[in-house]
Amino acid sequence: MNEYHVSTLFLDIGGVLLTNGWDRHMRQAAAEKFELDPEDLNERHHLTFDTYEEGELSLDEYLTRVIFYEKRRFTREDFKAFMFSRSEAIPEMIDLMRTLKERYGLKMAAISNEGRELTLYRVKKYNLGSFIDFFVVSCFVHFRKPDLRLYRLALDCAQVTTQESVYIDDRKMFVEVAREIGLHGIHHTGYEETRNSLNELGLSA
Repeated sequence: MNEYHVSTLFLDIGGVLLTNGWDRHMRQAAAEKFELDPEDLNERHHLTFDTYEEGELSLDEYLTRVIFYEKRRFTREDFKAFMFSRSEAIPEMIDLMRTLKERYGLKMAAISNEGRELTLYRVKKYNLGSFIDFFVVSCFVHFRKPDLRLYRLALDCAQVTTQESVYIDDRKMFVEVAREIGLHGIHHTGYEETRNSLNELGLSA
């Protein structure tokens, strides 16, 4: 029996199971493809993206503020298709989580900052619901990491204690915040490192 008696894994999505939903590299690629001013795009993004991730704006409303505040030579559907197309799975991490869930009967939940449309697309596209039991996502609950309410809500929904739970995120600060309330945090920097960290907790794939 391992030291932490792990029953539950809380997982970030972007950067752990999938590539990020809409990060600076994707915005740079969008600026190049659609011939946009990257500085203007990023400034407008930073001024409003938190509101989108908290579920207070639709994707169309976000795009109106950031892209379609003036006439463009491309359509909203063109741009949204590009945004969605940038998501990719990290198959070795998905396989690892599926294996651990099946082997140890773990509960698994997502704790993520992401907008509604991107979340729904990504969950369905990569069948995340086949091994993640529930999703605590900023767009659903209207607050974002590093707000401790997100972590506490996930614990309440799972009906588990921090002592039996592990949180995995590629953002070091979010892991540090999770540790503030007693969660065992793993800073995900790569497949091998995370697999080894889980193995040390008695969760061997």
